[in-house]
Amino acid sequence: MAETIVKLKKGEGRTIKGGGLWIYDNEIDTITGRFKNGGIVTVHDFNDYPLGKGYINQNSTIRVRLLTRDVNEEIDDTLFLKRLRSAWNYRKMVLGEGSPSLSSCRVVFGDADFLPGLVIDKFSDVLVLQSTAMGMDAFKERIVELLKSILKEDGITIRGVYERSDAKERKKEGVPCIRGFMGEAFDTNVPIVENGVKYIVDVAEGQKTGFFLDQKFNRLAMHKFCKGKKVLDCFTHTGSFALNAGIAGASSVLAIDASDLAIAQARENAKLNHLENTVRFECADIFEYLPALEQKGEKYDVVILDPPAFTKSRATIKSAEKGYREINMRGMKLVRDGGILASCSCSHYMDYENFTRIISQAARSAHKQLRQIEYRTQGPDHPILWVAEESYYLKFFIFQVCEEK
Repeated sequence: MAETIVKLKKGEGRTIKGGGLWIYDNEIDTITGRFKNGGIVTVHDFNDYPLGKGYINQNSTIRVRLLTRDVNEEIDDTLFLKRLRSAWNYRKMVLGEGSPSLSSCRVVFGDADFLPGLVIDKFSDVLVLQSTAMGMDAFKERIVELLKSILKEDGITIRGVYERSDAKERKKEGVPCIRGFMGEAFDTNVPIVENGVKYIVDVAEGQKTGFFLDQKFNRLAMHKFCKGKKVLDCFTHTGSFALNAGIAGASSVLAIDASDLAIAQARENAKLNHLENTVRFECADIFEYLPALEQKGEKYDVVILDPPAFTKSRATIKSAEKGYREINMRGMKLVRDGGILASCSCSHYMDYENFTRIISQAARSAHKQLRQIEYRTQGPDHPILWVAEESYYLKFFIFQVCEEK
């Protein structure tokens, strides 16, 4: 098939000219040549200057995602090996070659690893793949084989791969959601160890790819605040912050989540770590549970707020603000004077400035003063590419909460 040329309008292409990988539908002037959605095209500026090659999808407002800026580079094994080797070498550098942190980590993080539309997480000897773009679907099986060969060079044998291409983004791409084994079947309850805590990760039914690896070092950062303390963990999911508090020596931990499945898994994880007498799990709606604790006069040394993304689009930011404001105000009221509040947002639409404004408003409503101890983001295996704003999504604050003086 002859080369297909996508030509931009004059003055457009600001994203890719700034280092990004996306071209939107309203930036395109003409498309010359035959193509299929998901196929490879060459992108030219309005004056025919070549800008790169990537895959196209007319179902999506993100019309083209670049894979290379070199129009002479083939989209083949050589390119993918280069991208994957770079991604794995980066993880070895930032997590430490031979470090236990490499056992379970994000190996590929989409645009931040210059593989748009692709996420691959490693849980011990299992890979979980998520493709969110039609164009990436054509390459995913080959990419898995190439990645396995790279890991093999470091003595890591992957026993199974599970696909979790079931994100809502695929609907925008006009492709169905896919979930299942890539290759031979295996037990999808995968044991891992993180920060000294044992977990069983359900890669088939768990949230996202099965476990939230991005909070690994934020969980570790909470250890020093939890020894001998009474801890409340809100939106606990499968118990990760709660179990880290328990391992760190908390005197008691109460952990809450609205999901029966998550709470059942959390209780099993507590047993794995012999923490069932220290960490207690309750299935409840946080927005109802926190006011009830306040009415009872409960106080905690440490309160952790790790909610799901309250907003996944700009259209719902206002309603999300209300939710973040409410839980932070309630959480602050439950912290003893001089105690610790950890609060985070995992939505990139809730940016740093907006999130800090909301927390400040919550503090005023709760009649509390906040002393910031730390500000953190996602772990370095989820790198933030400055030209891809969606790669910067996790905001994590640790505060000391004081009564107004």
